[in-house]
Amino acid sequence: MQQSVDRVIDDAISNKSIVGAEIIASKGGEIVYRRAAGYFDREAGIAMPENAIYRLASVTKPIVATTALAMADKGLLDLDDRVDRYLPYFQPRLGDGSIANIALKHLLNHTAGLSYGYPGDTIITTGMQDTNLDHESNLTRIAQQPLLFAPGAGWNYSVAIDVLGAVLAAVHGGTLGEAAFTQVTGPLGMSDTGFEVSDPSRLAPAYADGTPEPVRMADHQTIINDNGDTTIFSPVRVWNPKAFQSGGAGMVGTGVDILKLLETLRTGGGGIVSASTVAAAMRNQVGKLPREDAGLRFGYLGAVVDDPVAANTPEAPGTVNWGGVYGHSWLVDPANELVMVSMSNTAQEGCLGMFPRNVRNAIYADFLRG
Repeated sequence: MQQSVDRVIDDAISNKSIVGAEIIASKGGEIVYRRAAGYFDREAGIAMPENAIYRLASVTKPIVATTALAMADKGLLDLDDRVDRYLPYFQPRLGDGSIANIALKHLLNHTAGLSYGYPGDTIITTGMQDTNLDHESNLTRIAQQPLLFAPGAGWNYSVAIDVLGAVLAAVHGGTLGEAAFTQVTGPLGMSDTGFEVSDPSRLAPAYADGTPEPVRMADHQTIINDNGDTTIFSPVRVWNPKAFQSGGAGMVGTGVDILKLLETLRTGGGGIVSASTVAAAMRNQVGKLPREDAGLRFGYLGAVVDDPVAANTPEAPGTVNWGGVYGHSWLVDPANELVMVSMSNTAQEGCLGMFPRNVRNAIYADFLRG
């Protein structure tokens, strides 16, 4: 039943596109596949264990989004509220000079007009780079940059969840990590997931794509993808207590912890978030706004499969998926009662390369077509 998945993993490790990985899939709430393979630390010859901790990058986003939804259910905030109600210093302006009306829902669905592509000389960090800036210092710089469009008028993947994280911290009256622990990670028993490393010996070293094999990341590693987009990684950031807690990219965690969250969402919120709120979060929240990814819309947690044929995916309509650029991918397919978490220590192949797509296709072939 798992020959296709094993073959995909073995091929990726043998051809050195992936250093190490852990794949977990559940069907109807039961784990049907779990395997750790390759190297946790290639240079030390340490095999990948099942309980490795990874830098999550954008896998942080669904955790923070769920935190916001839980707080909304409790009446602590409203998704229609303006961001500057909670962050008076965050007031980006439109082309005519007026203050933009950015609501919390615009942050969740990435229609706020924000970006991930700010000029380097603005000293803005997008959550991946090491920094001593706090939320206010970084977001004030972002607020001085021009919006790409009026809130709600377009879709662009961005630092929006960093802004949302600052809102949640302000509403909670502490740190973003404390808010997430109170609302989500604590109740779900996600004991290895947060902005601090629970067990440093289990934190997987990060690797960057390279030829003939991935290279171990330096403290500041620049990766340019096939589209010419540049990402600066700072694996050392996780050890810097001065760096603001990035809601878009700053957490660490394990595959099994992420599975707990995704299974909770698949089954209606588990008392963490109401079933109606989860249903809304997993629906298309951007209407027909243009997106580059064919067949995919966007909700409050990730991309939403609208047309599987156009998206070239075996996932059913209504599947929600996304990833993390340090090397991860995940999906929740309610129609097939399927959840998949693919974690790796290899950026960017483990997120944006063929590996996660091949793993996904193999999971569907092994467990839904047999």
